[in-house]
Amino acid sequence: MTRAYVFPGQGSQAVGMGREMAAAFPSARAVFEEVNEALRQKLSTLMFEGPEAELTLTANAQPAIMATSLAIVRVLEKEAGLDLKRDAAFVGGHSLGEYSALAAAGAFSIADAARLLRRRGQAMQQAVPAGEGAMAALMGLDYETGVAVAAEAQKETGGDAVCAIANDNGGGQVVASGSKAAVEKAMEIAKTKGARRSILLPVSAPFHCALMQPAAAIMADALAAVDIAAPKVPLVANVTAAPVTDPAEIRKLLVAQVTGTVRWRESMQYMAGQGVTLFIELGAGKVLTGLLKRIVDTATGIGVAVPGEVDAYKALG
Repeated sequence: MTRAYVFPGQGSQAVGMGREMAAAFPSARAVFEEVNEALRQKLSTLMFEGPEAELTLTANAQPAIMATSLAIVRVLEKEAGLDLKRDAAFVGGHSLGEYSALAAAGAFSIADAARLLRRRGQAMQQAVPAGEGAMAALMGLDYETGVAVAAEAQKETGGDAVCAIANDNGGGQVVASGSKAAVEKAMEIAKTKGARRSILLPVSAPFHCALMQPAAAIMADALAAVDIAAPKVPLVANVTAAPVTDPAEIRKLLVAQVTGTVRWRESMQYMAGQGVTLFIELGAGKVLTGLLKRIVDTATGIGVAVPGEVDAYKALG
């Protein structure tokens, strides 16, 4: 089976994430300690014990999700002989998951990934004043219809309103992001276009839209100061749904990703089209495994998040 390894994004966090892996494997503990040191914060204590409200803050959730994913990578390398260069055709990550994927593939260090994600989380949070932005899942719309709905909502709201499709998650789920009034208008319009329902998401800022331009500028500077090597495995990038290995191009795409659409459906379809039949999700939760079923029903998806799933991974051979 040709494999791709994929890494989850924000929304996968939960109190207790990574705790069982840390208790069972020294290699996982070492990753959490490395992240704690890089951030000069006991992030692992917050991850393992909460409180949830503090863990959910963007500046904490982003490095925490990456730390959990990389702890699992290190465990699989130690306990199951994982070698991404040998075992993977591609890596991919949903939004912040791209940083996890790139760290796993050796493009930059875990410490640099933690610091970049802390900065990214802070910058995204600060880009739009609280209460002025929103995101909503529009259920039952394909991507093209979602784009038309967002454009109509932006036009009808007028002024400096912004509304765009932030995520194309496949299976008839797109996420609108932008000015609060425009996103609420998109929810109304979506009903007339056949959406089953629309749900405002409990997020602290409108990610992946033009309102994030201040955060993109900050990340351009932050990424320019970090060494990036060519990853051992091609990354299928969110904003292009195409493979990339060139460090300069990776930098550009990570900046573009802050304001650009996460083209997850197309990314999964691209990998499947290149012969990938097994997608392995490394990290908290099973969000990407669930999305896969709606995007590529001929592929198999499994997740590794707790020690028992390490044994299931080993059984794959």
